[in-house]
Amino acid sequence: MSEGTVEKVKVGGLQRSYWLPLRGCPGCQHPTAHRVIGEVLEEMNMDGECIVAIGIGCAAAMAMLNLDAVLGSHGGPPDIATAVKRLKPDKLVLTVQGDGDCVAIGAGPLLGAIVRAENITIFMLNNTNYGTTGGQIAPTTLVGQKTVTTPEGRNPAREGYPIHTAEFVAGFDGVAYSARGALNTMANYNRTKKYIRRALGTQLENRGLSFVEVLTACPPNWHLSPVECINHITEKLIPEFPVGEFRTMTKSEEAAAKH
Repeated sequence: MSEGTVEKVKVGGLQRSYWLPLRGCPGCQHPTAHRVIGEVLEEMNMDGECIVAIGIGCAAAMAMLNLDAVLGSHGGPPDIATAVKRLKPDKLVLTVQGDGDCVAIGAGPLLGAIVRAENITIFMLNNTNYGTTGGQIAPTTLVGQKTVTTPEGRNPAREGYPIHTAEFVAGFDGVAYSARGALNTMANYNRTKKYIRRALGTQLENRGLSFVEVLTACPPNWHLSPVECINHITEKLIPEFPVGEFRTMTKSEEAAAKH
């Protein structure tokens, strides 16, 4: 099916027409993040053995890929993924969430999955704001960044500091892999793809929770053009949220941790 077109779909044996909207605002990189996750799943021949748990927000467009998916409550995907993985341990189970969904209202489910060392993979798409609901401040909003709830810019004395989720997650023993990627250059796209593959591979080896944060552009709420967003990621986001791997547990480290 193409995007932004009317398509005829069979539902319950009946032919019906549906309007398929664009998956993101012009310049939004959530669809790009969905694409790279999909590419890795396909290359690993795991797209038919994967179940995705999705919450509320722009990241929920992941459900438009041809994958088995569960759409849950805002912040709930780690709990959903936990249940699915325990019921279907042979499946590759992952979440795709925005930064607000993952570390604001979803902080409890995220922390619970981490400390229990659930063998799932969590992907957090970080665009430093609540994209779907109008651009409010999020846990990852940069200091000085203007949002509809911080019109003068985020002030640490009033709103605190942005959370560095990939580094935070990496500090827990239940986490086997944690990394952060970006999509602002082709080199970073390929690097992010490598992180995604390693995270999913960690799950297949039953080593514990794996986590990948992906920096993504949000032109409407950043009030920047798509090209300006790419420069913003390079000049502002990556200095605050460095790209790289923060935890890569080897088999020997895993054995030592168990003892």
